[in-house]
Amino acid sequence: MPTFPGPAPPIVVRGEGVRLYDAEGRAYIDGSSGAVAASLGHGDERIARVIAEQAARVAFAHRTQFRNEPAERLGRLLAEVAPPGLHWSLLVNGGSEAVEASIKMALAHWRARGHPEKTQIVSRWMSYHGSTLGALSATGHPGRRRAAAALLHSFPAVHPPNRYRCPLGRSVGGCTAKCAEELDAALVRIGPERVAAFVAEPITGASSAALTPAPGYYERVREICDHHSVLWIADEVMTGFGRTGRWFALEHWNAVPDLIAFGKGASGGYMPLGGVIAGDAVVGPVLEQEGHVSFGHTYTNTPLPAAVGVAVIERIAEEGLVERAARLGERLEAGLRGMAERHAPIGDVRGRGLMWGVELVADRETRAAAPPADGLTRLVLESCRRQGLILYGAAGCIDGVSGDAVMVAPPLVATEQDVDELLELLDRGLAAVEWP
Repeated sequence: MPTFPGPAPPIVVRGEGVRLYDAEGRAYIDGSSGAVAASLGHGDERIARVIAEQAARVAFAHRTQFRNEPAERLGRLLAEVAPPGLHWSLLVNGGSEAVEASIKMALAHWRARGHPEKTQIVSRWMSYHGSTLGALSATGHPGRRRAAAALLHSFPAVHPPNRYRCPLGRSVGGCTAKCAEELDAALVRIGPERVAAFVAEPITGASSAALTPAPGYYERVREICDHHSVLWIADEVMTGFGRTGRWFALEHWNAVPDLIAFGKGASGGYMPLGGVIAGDAVVGPVLEQEGHVSFGHTYTNTPLPAAVGVAVIERIAEEGLVERAARLGERLEAGLRGMAERHAPIGDVRGRGLMWGVELVADRETRAAAPPADGLTRLVLESCRRQGLILYGAAGCIDGVSGDAVMVAPPLVATEQDVDELLELLDRGLAAVEWP
């Protein structure tokens, strides 16, 4: 049964490095790491051996019956690469579950501290936090909420810091500052005594195409959350594990969250894996009162995905892939900004490291979006595919209905030559589009 709109895509049969090959023998550069997940590219023999060896040794053991070395080893590694003070972790199947678990941990924290009334979650419009109901409730992309709207909580409350389209009508710097103050106003309006946590992506994903705040935004968010006794959950599902040129994207700002939800790049796309990282200040009261963390899933902390997570972190560290992402990100950014000068439909280029959003417009001077029926995102994706380049679409990036964009996020193992070829194929793909 089709699970995607439009014509059926080709059947993939093989992957090697940054390239994928279909059943007809055509090669494609994976210019978006799939859904910004395949950070180590494809066909990695080291990861394949780890999967085979761990599966042969022990693939599954339930956390209530056994501990296991891969999960404990991964926990130690996560504590090493996470921001200071965040050293406790829980493993789940992916990003949606990670956000759900973060929300549950926030509620459990406040119950343990004698504040069971703190149950509200605040999030931002035009965000995406997952497809399960709790994570979807936190999601602020109206188009993604629509199908399950009757079952969702009304979590989104504040605007994202969109420096290209400030929803508050401010200048670039003013927009960023005002968006942070909007969080303060929202917490006062809702009542901080009722709010458990604020959840935000440090750099947004495909829902709004890599919106990136200016310096000072997250530092102010930290101050506001502390002032109102609200936990801060950083959704690093897409941005974590080197994607933006830091182990975690919030390291670009001088601010440390209370909890981190992670996924995608944690396993390099080789195994479903996500999780939560937190510190004693959050987890301690829960463990003191209950003796354990009571929420989890069948595959929480199981050996096979944990072994993959260990191998991925070790390879990223050994090969300096975080630093490479930062270095290649400068090359990618320069190429994309140069391309914007040659292609009028490119309105904005934003992002960090190897995670970029390219917003497409009908009129660059007025920043007017094309009518959704024109399908600019689809036209660019299809044109680039014909050139041999796969990108990730971000349609509806302005308000959930209008706005067109694509995500450019090659694997961290890409070379300078791979980035240059990606840029050349994108240039050709844009030139070949028959714009409405």
